[in-house]
Amino acid sequence: MGKIGIVFPGQGSQYVGMGKDLYEQFEEVRRIFEEAGDILNIDMKELCFDDPRKVLDQTVNTQIAVFTVNVAAYRVFEHEIGIKPFVMAGHSLGEYSALHAADAVTFADALTLVRARGRYQQEAVPSGTGCMAAVMGVPKETIETICREIGTTQESVVEVATYNAPSQFVISGNTEAVEEALRTAKERGAKRAVKLPISVPCHSSLLDEAARRFEVDMNTVTVRDGSIRVISNCDPSRFFSRESTRSLLTKLVNSPVRWQETVEHMIAMGVDTIIETGPKRTLSGLIKRIDTTVKTLNIEDAESLDKARAGLNDNETINVQ
Repeated sequence: MGKIGIVFPGQGSQYVGMGKDLYEQFEEVRRIFEEAGDILNIDMKELCFDDPRKVLDQTVNTQIAVFTVNVAAYRVFEHEIGIKPFVMAGHSLGEYSALHAADAVTFADALTLVRARGRYQQEAVPSGTGCMAAVMGVPKETIETICREIGTTQESVVEVATYNAPSQFVISGNTEAVEEALRTAKERGAKRAVKLPISVPCHSSLLDEAARRFEVDMNTVTVRDGSIRVISNCDPSRFFSRESTRSLLTKLVNSPVRWQETVEHMIAMGVDTIIETGPKRTLSGLIKRIDTTVKTLNIEDAESLDKARAGLNDNETINVQ
């Protein structure tokens, strides 16, 4: 018998139609979408389900949409499965879903912070001058060395933005520097090195000003100790708390996501089943790369909910608070 962890995905998990199946079947999901729309004065259903203006992939829209779907999926988990998780975490943006699910921040405050964060990130650098890229199949030391070398020679920024899994990283920075780092990574044995469809150089020092702007907003909201522990991405040895949440969320804007360590901390706490609540199964794939023994389930529609319910019944998972 083991313990359940919950994880929430972040930017990059979005797709047109996400959340629609749950919306059609569960009243609590419809309430979440209505509340989000009222807070932001937008049609959240239209943005997530139809995207008629093709704006879902813009950073600020992506973040409010994924946050809303994450929370909606978690409400379904609460209502339909009803097991209190032992610990939670979110990948970058997903931390806001985790903190709200843990009752550390209100839905309105979390959503407002997510919108501000996305706007500050989007405004941080001129369009086309920053980007992100995935690099796979090289050791951590190799990609860190490449980033240092390129940053030094070109007097521009390229940094490791996420440590997702063994030999799986995302780099971020000025477009030319990132492209040079990709070429160098291929020369040094990378199995895959490709730019991502993200125009914002997230989790890099190019977002220092965005972090300063976000800190002002962060200081205007009420933060509580959560009812469930939430592991921090930028310092996976720590849990969020009333005292630390503001500084940790601010720091993550321009600091790397240490996802592998986040998951390893969760497993070290005795978690053997991790449920991803939100769009896609991106985090489930990363978790399997980190530890193949962990059972992964997800909830993003009625079919995956049924599979998660069956999977939990199979292994008689229990949580010890």
